[in-house]
Amino acid sequence: MGLGGFGMGEMVFIFLIVLLLFGAKRLPEIGSSLGKGIREFKSSVREIEHELKVPDDTKKIHRSTPPPEPASNDASEDGEPRKLSDSVSTTDA
Repeated sequence: MGLGGFGMGEMVFIFLIVLLLFGAKRLPEIGSSLGKGIREFKSSVREIEHELKVPDDTKKIHRSTPPPEPASNDASEDGEPRKLSDSVSTTDA
């Protein structure tokens, strides 16, 4: 019994087909790029697993004061909406 239910003859046949399709010069390039892709995928999976295992306490950013609220241009300082005449200056030219 071979790999994943494939027998030895079937694996040789698949290898010969791949050899004919890509050629002998391209097989090492394909193998190295496939290996790099698998290593990158494994490192990404490890990184995600590490992020999930880290307690939430270490992820939080502790601030002494809350961030300031952004200033709104739609309301004046007393909470009332600004009037158009207050914000636009009229000059006679």
